[in-house]
Order: sequence, then structure tokens, then C-alpha cells
Amino acid sequence: MAANANLSALSTSSTLSKRISNNPSLNPPQSTPFSLFPKTLPKPSSFPCKPLFHTQKHQFTVSSKNPISDFFLTNKSDPEDDFVYSFSDDDDKPREECGVVGIFGDPEASRLCYLALHALQHRGQEGAGIVAVNNNVLQSVTGVGLVSEVFNESKLDQLSGEMAIGHVRYSTAGASMLKNVQPFVAGYRFGSAGVAHNGNLVNYRALRAMLEDNGSIFNTTSDTEVVLHLIAISKARPFLLRIVDACEKLEGAYSMVFVTEDKLVAVRDPFGFRPLVMGRRSNGAVVFASETCALDLIEATYEREVYPGEILVVDKKDGVQSLCLLPHPEPKQCIFEHIYFSLPNSVVFGRSVYESRHIFGEILATEAPVDCDVVIAVPDSGVVAALGYAAKAGVAFQQGLIRSHYVGRTFIEPSQKIRDFGVKLKLSPVRGVLEGKRVVVVDDSIVRGTTSSKIVRLIKEAGAKEVHMRIASPPIIGSCYYGVDTPSSEELISNRMSVEEIRDFIGCDSLAFLPFDSLKKMLGSDSPNFCYACFSGKYPVMPREVKVKRVGDFLDDGLNGPIDFIDGGWVKGPWNFNIEKEIDPLYQQSKI
Repeated sequence: MAANANLSALSTSSTLSKRISNNPSLNPPQSTPFSLFPKTLPKPSSFPCKPLFHTQKHQFTVSSKNPISDFFLTNKSDPEDDFVYSFSDDDDKPREECGVVGIFGDPEASRLCYLALHALQHRGQEGAGIVAVNNNVLQSVTGVGLVSEVFNESKLDQLSGEMAIGHVRYSTAGASMLKNVQPFVAGYRFGSAGVAHNGNLVNYRALRAMLEDNGSIFNTTSDTEVVLHLIAISKARPFLLRIVDACEKLEGAYSMVFVTEDKLVAVRDPFGFRPLVMGRRSNGAVVFASETCALDLIEATYEREVYPGEILVVDKKDGVQSLCLLPHPEPKQCIFEHIYFSLPNSVVFGRSVYESRHIFGEILATEAPVDCDVVIAVPDSGVVAALGYAAKAGVAFQQGLIRSHYVGRTFIEPSQKIRDFGVKLKLSPVRGVLEGKRVVVVDDSIVRGTTSSKIVRLIKEAGAKEVHMRIASPPIIGSCYYGVDTPSSEELISNRMSVEEIRDFIGCDSLAFLPFDSLKKMLGSDSPNFCYACFSGKYPVMPREVKVKRVGDFLDDGLNGPIDFIDGGWVKGPWNFNIEKEIDPLYQQSKI
């Protein structure tokens, strides 16, 4: 049984459930939509050594706006459908939802999980949790805050056992409160299960409504809880096939790790939106994590990715088994993992993140050159692209902006208001580097444009003669529905303005984005395997529910804002209005 309280009174029957198999064998019947992979699978192809560049200059303009944004509701009367506020010290950046870890076969599984979560802290800072299995009992410790704030020696002592899963959280679905901190643990008639989820389910509302109609009771506002309910109501046996049954009903992005009394399971959605890798420690312990940087810290050797649509099951009896769940011929991996989310020392989707960002900078220097005296970065995410730009342009890279890593989540402003207070707390210009210079500033992306305008003003106030912004991603015109917290389309500055209008708004002397075509050309034969919905507005999985924030720059100082979550920020679409039907011609035309 689970050591902590069950998440809900789980329903034992539902029209959602369907029988997959009565056979407890791992070999499914012919009619099921999955098949066994060989146990040893090839590693993904290595990162190409030399990038391809266009020789002609690109016009840095946005040729199209987001086709889905016109169908979003911005005014509602139902308070249940209110907007979500969120907070981070990077208000003008997309934010990754979370990171997951799973470890099997190590006597210090929970402590290794704790260290791995430290390595993944950049993927979520709102909450952290670990579930460990000891003597067939699932023990859980969760809390709000950073990993170092949630766990201490005494709490880790409670999490003994050779198997554990962990989670760090930044919410996109579900309020930022303790009850929504994962991993979740639930008991059902055949035992207990814990789950940690990275991603976002686009049909969460519909699934939850059907489950509630059939008697299920929910304790959280997280889309992840739906997965546990679907597992509980499934009539398939054994547990592995219950996961298959549940995942067949899910739409959207999910990289998940499950734990039961005797098994560790890793699952990735058929499109492979979010990353998930497998490694092994020298003692044979199997490790799953969102990024390879977590493997490095706990001295686990990277073996391969969990493939899109794959289920990996680890237990003492059979070792590692692989099953294919609803295979998709063309993955759609999130390109923003390479642009912003992942750490530079990680290998994501079989490619070095550092090399990707360095090449993005080289492309910018080749296709958007400008006479300059110094190249600087907006730390920390713009540093590697700035190094690539400087190397290609033959101009010195210097630290023109110093980032403070000690800014808390709240701070006290003096009564006499300081302009751009939040940005000045976080970034300090180096006058000796900037004064009298023509400066190229490299950043990874522009979302609302509010922070960029403050950074430009900060650099000019430090004495820069000229400020030229270079952005290591194409213009963002579409909101994300696959596990990334982005503003509504109305807030995205590239969805409302041309490049020249953005340049005028942020006050720089010139502005250039990474050309979309050059990005795809650099990716070569892997280009069709990435999701570009935030740049094109063409979605691999149509969003059935709309997740937006209030229009306007509510984080006025560039850092702080109120936390006022109401039901995760999900809103219903217009009555008698089929978003998928309206957008489908555009979707089919994109040939995703």
C-alpha cells in the first residue's frame, strides 16, 4: 500500500477503460497497436560536425502570424475559466515545465535522485519531490521550493530503498501549491503507483470531465493526476498494459517515469516532444532523466534516448524490456530544448546543446553581420550563441553584463521608484566593456520584448555608442501546448509586430533573428523531426483546450509579479466552435 494518502477515491469502472489483454504475459496480442523492440537498440546519430549555411542574406521579417491565435478567447464571464498568473525571475522567457528522474537498482537511489534533481533545477524551481520504494511500500517526500530547500538529511533518511523517482516542477497545468507537487502516489486495487511527468496533455479537460462523470474524484489541478486515474480504471493486466491502455487516451506531450512495488517504467509520447534519456551506473543501476547533465553528476553513463512512443520497463526478473507504444513515423521534438531550456553540457535528442547554440551564433554572424567593437551575451542562456557569433565575426567576446545569482523570489523596492528595478537587480552592466563601443548583444529569444527593451536601455546608459541585438532563435509567434509555459499569442511581440517595429520598440540600433530556413537547414536530415509550432503556428497535435495568460505585461518590473493561480489557467473554447475544424486546413497544408 502507499505510505501516503491516496490521491482520490479512484473509480473501478468507466466507459473510458477498455480491455487490452487478459494475458499477464509481456507479449501482447496481435490486435494491440504496439510491438516488442529488440532489447538492444541503436544509439541516435551523432551531431553533424559541420553546419550548412545559406550564402544569401535573409530578410529578417515575419512572413506569417500564428493562425491559431485568432480563435483564443480573451474575455470570459465564468470565474472558473479565469487566467493564470505565474512568476519567475525570467519573466520574458518561455519556461520549461519540469524535469524527471528515475533510478533502479542502487542502494542509495533516493540520494542519487536528489543529486540528479539538483542538476535539473533549471527545469523547475517551484517544487520538488522524491518517491522511493522500500519493502514494497512507496514513501513520498514533496515540498514547495528548490531541491535544497525541500530535502535535508533527515528527509532523505526516510526514503530508503533501491528504487526511486523524482521531479522538479514549474507548472503549466495546475496551480503552484503543495498538493500539485509531484511525484504523485496513488493506491488502487492491484497495488500502488507513483508517477512524475514532464509535458502537457492537450486533452486534459476532456479526460478529466469524463472521469468525473464516472465517479472519479480529483485532489489536484494537475493534468498528471488524470494518468493515475486512467491506470486505475483500466482492466488490462499486468501493470505494463495498464500504462499502455492509459497512454492510448492521452494527447500531447508526456515524458514520464512510473514506480510500483517492483518496477520502474519510463514512457515517452509518440511524438517525443520532451526529452528523456537512459543511462547506467557502474554497479548496473539503471537511470532515466530529462537531460544527460543529470547522468553526469551521479556518474551514470549515457546509453541512449527513450525513443518516441517507447515504454521501458525495469525489474529484477527481466532486466530492461522495451515496448513500442503507438509509434509515430515522424517525431516532433521541441527545438527550444536546444535554444533555451537544456543546459549547454547536455546531449538532447542525440545532439550537443552547446554545439547547437554555438552554430546558431555562427549563423547570425554570417547572415546578419554588423560592424562592432565587442560581442556580449544576455547571461546565462545567450552566452554560447554569443561565443559562436564572436568567433565567426572575428570580434572579441566580453562579459558586458554580469548576472546576480542571488536575487530572491521577492524583494523590497525603495519608496522612490527605480526605473527597470527588476532588471537592474538581476543584470549589471560593465561600463569598462561598453562605454564608447558598438556592441552586439546576443540573446536566445524575445517573447514579450519588455525585458529586451530594458536591457538595451541599461547598456546605453552604461555608455554604449550603438546596440545591435541578435536573437539566436526565429521570431516566436505561437504559444506552446506541449509542456512549455509561454504567454498567450496576443502577448507575443513577434505575433503583433514586424522586425522593424520590434527594433523600434526595444530601442536598439539593429535587430536580427535566426532565420527559420537556416535553422532547419542546419539541422539537416533531422529537421523534420523537430516541432516548430512556436515559430510557425502549425501544431503537430491540435490544442483542444486553450491555455493563456492575461494580455499585457503584468510583470512590470521585469522580475516580480503576483501568484494568482486559478485552475491552472485552462479555459474552454467558444461554445459551438470547433478549433480543430477551423485550423485543420492549415494543419494539413503544413504536412507535419
